[in-house]
Amino acid sequence: MLTWRAVLRLTEQPLPEPILTRTDAEWRAHLTPEQYRITREQGTERPFSSAMCQSVEPGRYACVGCGTPLFEADDKFDSGTGWPSFSQPVTEDAIAYRADHGFGMTRVETLCRTCGAHLGHVFPDGPEPTGLRYCINALALQKNG
Repeated sequence: MLTWRAVLRLTEQPLPEPILTRTDAEWRAHLTPEQYRITREQGTERPFSSAMCQSVEPGRYACVGCGTPLFEADDKFDSGTGWPSFSQPVTEDAIAYRADHGFGMTRVETLCRTCGAHLGHVFPDGPEPTGLRYCINALALQKNG
């Protein structure tokens, strides 16, 4: 199980090369304009803009770019922040981590390890046992099952 300390250590390592690569034109054809803005241009959707924030249904949440499973519904919780939140990824190696020093603060960006899609950020203020809050853009996810 990942801890905040382990996540911080992962930001010190080089990002893995994406397994799935597409040209910009292919990404634009595969994604909606808003999904492209979020996943390929490190955008953020408006808080509380998705019903996915409050709904918790059985199943998995996968990357909208490549379909890689990222989170289980059992690990989803309502953080009140306006974005879907999870306490841990489906596997420790599903997510890649990068230090994000934008907007005058330091955060940890989360990316799909398979295709490099920007997902959101992870913070150390989540529920036990991990203490992690993966704050993820709903448009970066697709619900499976």
